[in-house]
Amino acid sequence: MRRVQTEEPTLAPAIAARLRRNDAGLVPAVVQDAATGDVLMMAWMDDVALARTLATRRATYWSRSRQEYWVKGETSGHTQHVCSVRLDCDGDTLLLRVDQVDGACHTGDHTCFDADVLLAEEVES
Repeated sequence: MRRVQTEEPTLAPAIAARLRRNDAGLVPAVVQDAATGDVLMMAWMDDVALARTLATRRATYWSRSRQEYWVKGETSGHTQHVCSVRLDCDGDTLLLRVDQVDGACHTGDHTCFDADVLLAEEVES
């Protein structure tokens, strides 16, 4: 059987030039539910992860702890279909708006921000 080689997507030079990466070559990616506006999680991307995400609409991130790429939901089934990707005005943060299937957090929670409320909204009396 003959194996078909697929080319790794590359980031467009105009996009790469606008990114402001940290010392590790990473950019934070804030992930938001496209339907509800909920902030689901924050993960890290490098040029390869961003290029893969833009090419496939499957959220791909860089794991700092495992030192490898991961596609959200590839093992858990909790996938993220990427609706849009935006770059902030400074070029140092990405915003991904996604259609989230099941929980976004590795704990199974809807968001990674469900557990610890450090300051709650004020309730008018």
